[in-house]
Amino acid sequence: MSDLQQLLDNNARWAEAIKQEDPQFFEKLAKQQAPEYLWIGCSDARVPANEIVGMLPGDLFVHRNVANVVLHTDLNCLSVIQYAVDVLKVKHILVTGHYGCGGVRAAMQDTQFGLIDGWLRSIRDLCYEQREHLAQFATEEERVDRLCELNVVQQVANVSHTTIVQNAWHRGQSLAVHGCIYGIKDGRWKNLNVTVSGLEQLPPQYRLRPLGQS
Repeated sequence: MSDLQQLLDNNARWAEAIKQEDPQFFEKLAKQQAPEYLWIGCSDARVPANEIVGMLPGDLFVHRNVANVVLHTDLNCLSVIQYAVDVLKVKHILVTGHYGCGGVRAAMQDTQFGLIDGWLRSIRDLCYEQREHLAQFATEEERVDRLCELNVVQQVANVSHTTIVQNAWHRGQSLAVHGCIYGIKDGRWKNLNVTVSGLEQLPPQYRLRPLGQS
């Protein structure tokens, strides 16, 4: 058996099961992509976006990277957000972290890991900024999990500060950015209650006028 055969067999069983439930599913799916949600999550293999929220292919537009980071210099992530907001007209952006995140844990240590050290720099900065708050937690695991939550809050802000999202609000487009976190140990997806759905919720220094407006 080839290295891929088991996966190919799994796929055949999955596709057949979907068709048994809805014979027209793939035909309809091929005709359009109209998700209402953009998921920005971690690359961790234990955090499968669609399965966590019980959605089928076509329901979620997904971007994943190590530690679910949104940087203003990351053209990959920004391109996904732009396409999701401007073309697909998603109504919700779900920034989702997870407890026990290896990227967050690495950002709390003084060990070099290689290229990823630069990628995690913003989380390392966040860890330093929140050092007094994090020191209140008794164990390393508690500190890691709390920083996982704080990282989500920061990434929600980063998404909200983009001109892509702000221009959608200027146009009157319905769009909300949510911060959520997933527990690998219990499978539960939790709302962190940091939703941003309009310019008025942003600090004044991050509110940008529409392009061309003086």
